Amino acid sequence: MPAQSEPYEAPAVTNFAEELEWRRTHAELTKKALAEVLGFADSYLGQVELCKNLPSQEFAEALDTYFTTEGLFGRLRKRIVETRHISTLPPGFTAYVKRENEARSVRNFELALVNGILQTEDYARAMIGAYSAGKSVDELVADRMKRKEILTRPNPVSAWFAVDEFALHRIIGSPAIMKAQFQHLLELSELENVMVTVIPKEIGYHVGLTGSFYVLGFEDGANAAYVESAGIGLLIEEPARVGEYLERYSSLQGHALPHGKASRNQIKQMMETL
Repeated sequence: MPAQSEPYEAPAVTNFAEELEWRRTHAELTKKALAEVLGFADSYLGQVELCKNLPSQEFAEALDTYFTTEGLFGRLRKRIVETRHISTLPPGFTAYVKRENEARSVRNFELALVNGILQTEDYARAMIGAYSAGKSVDELVADRMKRKEILTRPNPVSAWFAVDEFALHRIIGSPAIMKAQFQHLLELSELENVMVTVIPKEIGYHVGLTGSFYVLGFEDGANAAYVESAGIGLLIEEPARVGEYLERYSSLQGHALPHGKASRNQIKQMMETL
């Protein structure tokens, strides 16, 4: 598996890395020396220690044989496999979800897809299934569906969602899945605390074309922003930088069709084409 530029945050991955580093340093071995003994590249061993790559079964077995650990590394790797749906999340996303649950308001712009909080289970499954397999798909879909609870829980979050029209033209799964997704958007937009707006393709260039993002608002007046790029997530809490994303969202809303009849009619028209 290729290495990531940022470390995995899953506890099972960090546990394996910490045990590896502890065994190696107590044996007074450099990474290069241990890698040569095991028959692996020292760069790979270093990536595993830094949580930037996942250990293979062969690597875990080689460690157990060398350190005589009676299957310890094999069991640690098994835990990684069992919780792999966590390790596939972008670095930074786990911290974002925690803050999302604490937020009083959510603002989001989506450039290419329907926002995860607004997705139907079938839409989410078709999307997640394109890059994951097996049990991890079920767990990732379940986690995504659970995030939707912030919209309907007691004292729900106030949420504004702006989506580029081109994201709605992208068929995820099948036309039937998309039709159900559009109906779901219409139903959610009827909630008093949920605003869904569409930025029509006729607008041309707008600041959202640089990428999707979130802005969270909290009870104490603080805000945080979250962005993803190439599988890496970044939670931003510096006020000046968060302010830039608030301004960007305000600009996008200026281009969007109004919440209510105009945006709903746009979605209905797209449903009819299916």
